[in-house]
Amino acid sequence: MKVIITGISGFVGQNLSDCLIRKNIEVVGLSLRIPGWEDRFSQHADAVIHLAGKAHDTASTAVEEEYYKVNTDLTRILFEAFLNSDVRDFFYFSSVKAAADEVEGVLNEDHPPHPATPYGKSKLLAEQYLLSKQLPEGKRLFIIRPCMIHGPGNKGNLNLLYKTVKKGIPWPLAAFGNMRSYLSIDNLNFLIHQMLTTNLPSGIYNFADDETLSTNEVVRLMAHAAGKRAVFWNLPQGFVRSLGRIGDTLNLPFNSERLLKLTETYTVSNEKIKKALGIIQLPVSASEGLEKTFKNFNNTL
Repeated sequence: MKVIITGISGFVGQNLSDCLIRKNIEVVGLSLRIPGWEDRFSQHADAVIHLAGKAHDTASTAVEEEYYKVNTDLTRILFEAFLNSDVRDFFYFSSVKAAADEVEGVLNEDHPPHPATPYGKSKLLAEQYLLSKQLPEGKRLFIIRPCMIHGPGNKGNLNLLYKTVKKGIPWPLAAFGNMRSYLSIDNLNFLIHQMLTTNLPSGIYNFADDETLSTNEVVRLMAHAAGKRAVFWNLPQGFVRSLGRIGDTLNLPFNSERLLKLTETYTVSNEKIKKALGIIQLPVSASEGLEKTFKNFNNTL
């Protein structure tokens, strides 16, 4: 089996390619930044996994047009190349944010999409374009909506939070009793490999670990990995939100969007993909995956 991966140099791309190679799958990277890449699009691969894209910018410094140019327009061009090739499968890595930025209850694939940010809107537009095209017989289209992905080598909000906990700084947002879904890179790799090697129907599939965790629980796991005692401050929610609004006005790192990222309840169902693959439980629990990530943080920070 041969698989093309765009965005292969990124965190997910590196981990996924290493996993597939260990499974004796040939992996080829495709850079969409190189002019004329369409001419080099392989006509003899089994699947293309489209990871390349513009990530969500919580600092709000990105130009809105960049999201549509990268996440929407490039996806359209790549999909047209796929339709005109003999490649069997197209995996588009979208995001749960294409469905909703805030969730009441549990997010599943039937949730009516209403993204609020340019990032989510650009991902949804790409999804809608892919679904509007007629698939030739024998081809499959998978739209993957992962929640927050983490693992060794990952950089992002979890990395920043870990640095704070490792310094012994109290967690000041303990009053927000939120629950979140996470996605271990090991579970992501497992699911993609299963999808490549089974007769799975085309569709939209959420990716998430089996369990949800509160941010307070995540902070405890971080403190344990760092050999520290977790310290919690229950600052009033209204006061903290006012600090976020000040950050919005003064363009500070701590703003309302970052506060939402840290304190929102966002739970995602993975039942559809598990049922389709006949899986009862993913190989790595949410706690195990996060512990592995945090131990790596402790060794590298």
